[in-house]
Amino acid sequence: MRILIVDDEEVLRDVLETVLRREGFDVLLAASGEEALNTLDSEDVDLVILDIMLPGISGIDTLRSIRVSSPALPVIIITAYSSIDGAIEAMKHGAFHYIPKPFKNEEVVLTVNKALEQRRLSKENERLKEELSEKYAYSNIIGKSEAMRKVFDLIRLAAPSRSNILIAGESGTGKELVAKAIHHASPRARNAFVTVNSGSLPPELLESSLFGHMKGAFTGAIATKRGLFEVADGGSIFLDEIGNINLETQAKLLRVIQEKEFMRLGSVETVKVDCRIIAATNADLQKLMAEQRFREDLYYRLNVITIQLPPLRRRREDIPLLVSHFLQKYADENKRKVREVTPEAMRILMDHSWPGNVRELENTIERAVVLCTTDRIGPDLMPDYLRYPVNTDQPAMTVPVEGLSLKDAVSRYERAMILQSLELANGVQKKAAELLQLKPSTLNEMMKRLGIHTKSTAAIEDEVTVE
Repeated sequence: MRILIVDDEEVLRDVLETVLRREGFDVLLAASGEEALNTLDSEDVDLVILDIMLPGISGIDTLRSIRVSSPALPVIIITAYSSIDGAIEAMKHGAFHYIPKPFKNEEVVLTVNKALEQRRLSKENERLKEELSEKYAYSNIIGKSEAMRKVFDLIRLAAPSRSNILIAGESGTGKELVAKAIHHASPRARNAFVTVNSGSLPPELLESSLFGHMKGAFTGAIATKRGLFEVADGGSIFLDEIGNINLETQAKLLRVIQEKEFMRLGSVETVKVDCRIIAATNADLQKLMAEQRFREDLYYRLNVITIQLPPLRRRREDIPLLVSHFLQKYADENKRKVREVTPEAMRILMDHSWPGNVRELENTIERAVVLCTTDRIGPDLMPDYLRYPVNTDQPAMTVPVEGLSLKDAVSRYERAMILQSLELANGVQKKAAELLQLKPSTLNEMMKRLGIHTKSTAAIEDEVTVE
């Protein structure tokens, strides 16, 4: 740590330098405010010890200049007892603390360490905010498909605005990740991002959580509590599963959106807030409106900008990218040397319909990494429900808007049917051929072509009659 001592008395500079160097600090010296400001322009400094009485530029003016150029740099004021009022004025201008003359060496060291600890915590906080911004930057959301590129474009355009946003998509598609990306790419990024899982809280608890309550407002309200809207003031509040909120709470949400104010439970006073609302739903809100379970006026207030997240089965070209990302993530977390997924395992991953979307894929890769004892993940590390699916409702039966390869779609369907027949036949290839009304040799050739292997294949092949 480097400390700049600013004092016009040479004896005092020498004493402080000796004390601080003995504690292991690097020390720079300046005899005036002008010299101090020039030093700060050319050197990296972690703390300034500043005498309030200086020739030329005063200590207070020097402090003001430091606050402008380096607002996070802690400054400790040194003052005589006769100038305590000046030290208090310096505190108002952002000085960390003041030390009156004459001082004790241990007092100086203690104050310096406290100031540097605050400096360290401030730097750590800034670093974490930067990492968070990078982690949730929309450009780092995994995907190269046309559908995801459209999502990226919407995030890029919507993030700087003040508009409310509705994110729609199936469970597991990454709605909260997109909400965080929007927040961290917006002017509100340095303020709070508050998540509310609307579907997991009973109505009375949800209302108390959102708006807060006064002491005695209900049984168990033993103290006044701020609501999450107050916590999110200046930032963003993410309302997940917005379709599960009851009509009474919906009316209060509408007031917050329209008037930028609300009342805590048990209070008659309004609380003003300025926060951006990002809502998410996996339900059909228009259907809920038709059933009079969701307010139309609230829907149109939330639905200023809508981001529709595609399910994973509609962006299969993103699966290898996601697999690579999760593979590296969980290999690092679990200190494993897993480097790749075999083509056979990747084929199984590509064939699955992923009803749980990206979250299901992530869980599958995490499991495989944990169980893997080599540097490659093979089919044997895939869950049985993926290796031998019983559900034949394959996504290849639906033509996506971007089109598909009919040949690949047919191969996926054939593969799914063969795997299901093997499951029903307990891996007995001859019996599976009977279920599919195929000759055993025909099934054997199809399995080879499609890269399907079972533990009993080698034994079963002995039973196959070549006709």
